[in-house]
Amino acid sequence: MDQAGAQRAAGGRRHRCGYVAIVGRPNVGKSTLVNRLIGHKLSITSHRAQTTRHRILGVLSRDDAQLLILDSPGVQSSARGAMNRMLNRTARQVSEDADVVVMVCDAAGWTAADESLARALPADRPVLLALNKVDRVAEKARLLPVIERASRSRDFAEIVPISAQNGHQVERLAELCAERLPEAEAMFERDALTDRSERFLAAELIREKLFRLLGDELPYASTVEIEQYEETPKLRRIHAAILVEREAQKGIVVGAGGARIKRIATEARLDLERMLGTKVYLELFVKVRSGWADNEQSLRAYGYE
Repeated sequence: MDQAGAQRAAGGRRHRCGYVAIVGRPNVGKSTLVNRLIGHKLSITSHRAQTTRHRILGVLSRDDAQLLILDSPGVQSSARGAMNRMLNRTARQVSEDADVVVMVCDAAGWTAADESLARALPADRPVLLALNKVDRVAEKARLLPVIERASRSRDFAEIVPISAQNGHQVERLAELCAERLPEAEAMFERDALTDRSERFLAAELIREKLFRLLGDELPYASTVEIEQYEETPKLRRIHAAILVEREAQKGIVVGAGGARIKRIATEARLDLERMLGTKVYLELFVKVRSGWADNEQSLRAYGYE
């Protein structure tokens, strides 16, 4: 967008552009909200806490603004272990880098962890509260005590009841964020969705299937490493390793007769084909890397910030 275009964006208003951090404790729906705002599946989701492990940027381009939306790991009250410490640092850095912060909490109740996070968020920028999952609250009057408790924690710029799952008031939340961004030209092309590579997104989609299909059977310390990624106009050829910490966990991933790893590969391949709009050949195998999640140097080697 040129300078003149920035000055005459929708209704004669100047164009706005900036970073919007989505923060909150684990499993409150942050990644679902990011995907709903962008209109595409970018952040992976599952019912396991701490599914999101990386800072992920999604781009929402509007006529009057471009929102650079930062998904973040859920803030854990316990910071034991190298991975948890690193994820908490990532979540904190995301909120400190943003122009606007959206804190997401579960509309079913305000917890001590919510209060602790609310008080710790930066005081020098707008913080909006998104009460998520209101579609699961049958009696809306039950939202009032949650709003009252939240309001005592800090002075939120806005409190917006939403449902990231069905889209209720998500557009309104986007408008409130856009109004608070600095005046600036767009940083990305209008059709851009993220600054992340296909290689990164492929690893994330495989990890999502791993978490979704194995549930709590597989310990938290597992990840995915893309070892080969070949790109042609009509095909992506991907070889990826699922990393676990112990030999016994390898059998859990592979399953009887290789059934589980085949299902993980099939579901990940179908998602990748939908996302990339091309055929995908995906080969998965399992490697044992003891102690990788307890060492910050190893974590950085596998792409953790």
